[in-house]
Amino acid sequence: MSVLVCGSLAYDTLLHFEGAFSDHLLPDQLHKLSVCFKVPRLRREFGGCAGNIAYTLQALGAPLRILASVGEDFAPYQAHLDALGVDTGLVRTVPGQYTAQCFITSDQADNQITAFHPGAMDNPPAAHPADAGPLQLAILAPGGPATTCQLAAELSALGVPFMFDPGQELPLFEQDALLALIAQARWLALNDYESELLCQRTGLSVAQLASQVAGLVITRGGQGSDLYADGQHWHVPVAQADAIVDPTGCGDAYRAGLLYGLAQGWCWLDCGRLASVLGAIKIASRGGQNHPLAPDAIRQRYVAAFGVACPL
Repeated sequence: MSVLVCGSLAYDTLLHFEGAFSDHLLPDQLHKLSVCFKVPRLRREFGGCAGNIAYTLQALGAPLRILASVGEDFAPYQAHLDALGVDTGLVRTVPGQYTAQCFITSDQADNQITAFHPGAMDNPPAAHPADAGPLQLAILAPGGPATTCQLAAELSALGVPFMFDPGQELPLFEQDALLALIAQARWLALNDYESELLCQRTGLSVAQLASQVAGLVITRGGQGSDLYADGQHWHVPVAQADAIVDPTGCGDAYRAGLLYGLAQGWCWLDCGRLASVLGAIKIASRGGQNHPLAPDAIRQRYVAAFGVACPL
């Protein structure tokens, strides 16, 4: 049985600003913002939430399939995924469209300003979860609100448990859609900003969100993450990183850890601990799909961070 990874496949253009955004933004002048950041370093990487999650899951040995829409310029990315051994049989190419493009500028404090062109992602996938064969679980990462709602309904009809990860698309959902997605989801993954926004948009507290799903995680960057399940709450500290190089894709690596653990039948706390380790490994590499994932190294980091054996 496979993990179905639904979301964006995108080309990431990563730019690094050697100062702090806060030094160039005047809070009382944001209504007439006109600013330029000189970025001496530029890289183009394979990215998108679905691609980044699939990269880490594949490296961990989890069977998976990607369901997404891409443009006519996807050939280099396709070759990359083929070399990794990732199943892309459910990926649709949309004629006359670009693959989604993400332009991410980071400053020295790892703050990010992102511009995203959805391109082909705005087109619904040609395939459906029912076409994927036996599925153990799925994740609905950002891939267009309409597509997310459609796939949630289809997965629910099939009885496939899924994780809802709204990400930066959260503001695009209406309140009724968010409430329906939370009701359908088995697990919910948010960062701290998204959790506050989701509570505001739905009128639900964190405790109420946690009561509606089997597992809730709220990541908090360098402050670790909070996990909720079965009426319990755990705080998982960050694992030590070798270096802080690039935060792009850290959340995706984290979510891949959650999915891998769930697929193995681990408890929610063990899933969160593995996710923390994978996020720490990812942040030491540039891009979302370049971090090394040797099982022995993961186990060693897990033990060093949490003082218990890694179930991997």
